[in-house]
Amino acid sequence: MDTDGGPARAAARALDASDPLAGFADRFLPTAPDIVAYLDGNSLGRPLAAIGAMWSTFSDQWSARLIRGWTEGWMELPEQVGDELGVACLGAAPGQTVIADSTTVNLYKTMRAAINLRPGRRRIVLDRDNFPTNRYVAESLAGDLGLELVWLTASGLGVSVDDVLGVLDLDTAFITVSHVAYRSGYLADALSITRAAHDVGALVVWDLCHSVGCCDIRLDDWEVDFAVGCTYKFIGAGPGAPAFLYVNAAHLPGADQPIWGWLGRAEPFEMQQGYVPSEGVRSMLSGTPPVPGMLAVREGVAVIAEAGIGAIRAKSTALTELAIALTDAWLAPLGFGLATPRDPARRGSHVSISRADARELCPRLIDAGVIPDFRNPNVLRLGLSPLTTSFGQVWDAMAVLREMAG
Repeated sequence: MDTDGGPARAAARALDASDPLAGFADRFLPTAPDIVAYLDGNSLGRPLAAIGAMWSTFSDQWSARLIRGWTEGWMELPEQVGDELGVACLGAAPGQTVIADSTTVNLYKTMRAAINLRPGRRRIVLDRDNFPTNRYVAESLAGDLGLELVWLTASGLGVSVDDVLGVLDLDTAFITVSHVAYRSGYLADALSITRAAHDVGALVVWDLCHSVGCCDIRLDDWEVDFAVGCTYKFIGAGPGAPAFLYVNAAHLPGADQPIWGWLGRAEPFEMQQGYVPSEGVRSMLSGTPPVPGMLAVREGVAVIAEAGIGAIRAKSTALTELAIALTDAWLAPLGFGLATPRDPARRGSHVSISRADARELCPRLIDAGVIPDFRNPNVLRLGLSPLTTSFGQVWDAMAVLREMAG
C-alpha cells in the first residue's frame, strides 16, 4: 500500500513485470522524454511499422510506379484493409467492412441507408449524451426528410437496454448508440440493445469509435445492422486517418447509401452514364481512397491482431481498475468523483473523473507532463491504451494529479 492508501508504486511495477503485452510498447514511437503519461483518448498509438509502410508508398510505389499504383493494389485497399480490421477487431467476416471517409460521413451513409431499408417508418431514436457529430447528422437527416427525432435520456452513465425499451415502437426506423460513451466510458450492452431494436423491426447504427481496438466486439454474432468508427484512437492510425463502416451481409443487397461516387459504381473506369452500385460492401464507397492513411490503419490492425483482442481487453480492464483504485484512495478525499462505471463489464478503456475545476486542471496537468483530455462540463478523461500504456505510467500520472489537486 502507498503511505496514503491505494496500490503502491511497487505494485504497479509488478504488474508491468508480469504484463504479457509489455513488449508491444516497443512497436510504437516513444513519447517525448518530458511526458509522464499520455492519457488523451485521441491520437493513441503511433505504430512504427506505419512509417515504413507509408515511406514505401511514397518512395517505391508513388515515385516509381506513379499512376500504375492504382491498378497494382491501391484500388483494392478499402476492402482488403476493411476485412483485416473486421476480422481482428470487429468480429466481422470478410466482405462487410470498408475503410473510407470520416466517421461523420460514414454515419450519414449508414443512417440514410437504414432509413431507406425501413420505408414508411418516421422515427429516429438517439440519446442526448451521444457524441455531437452523431446527434448533428441525425438532426440533419430528420430535417431533410421530415422525420421525428426521439430523444432518450440514459438512466445511468450510459444507454441501457431498459432505456431503449422505453422509446422503441413499430414506427422506429433505427436507433443510434455509441458502444462506449465518449464522456463516461460506459460500455453499452450491444447484443441486448440490438435485439430490442430488431424485436420491433428497427435497425441499429453503432458508433464504435471508443471501443474498436480495446473491447471485445462481435458484430456478426450480435447481428448488428450497421457500425462505424474512427481509426485514430486505439487502432493508432494517426490524426485524420480514414474511418471504417460495416454493413451486415444480410443488408448489402438492399443497402442504398446516399453519396453516389464513381468508386462505388460498378465498373468505375468505364465512366458510364447513370449510377449502378457495385456488388457487396464496395457500394458504400464514394471517392478516391486515402492510400497512406489506409496503410497506417493496416499496420495498427496488424499489431492488434498479433496481440489478440482478448489479451488487450484483459489489460484494459486491469489498467482501468488501477486508475479507479487510485481515484478512490487519493482523489476522492480531494473532492473528485468517479464518472465511469465500476463494473468492468460496463466500462471501456477510459476512466473519467470529475471535479468542478477540471477545466483549469487539464492544461496544468499537460504542462506537468500528464496529458489527459477534458470533457465538458467538469470531467478529466484518462484514455488507457493497453498496447502503449504501462501500469507504472498510470500510477505516476495519478500521483502528479494528486499533488496538483491537493
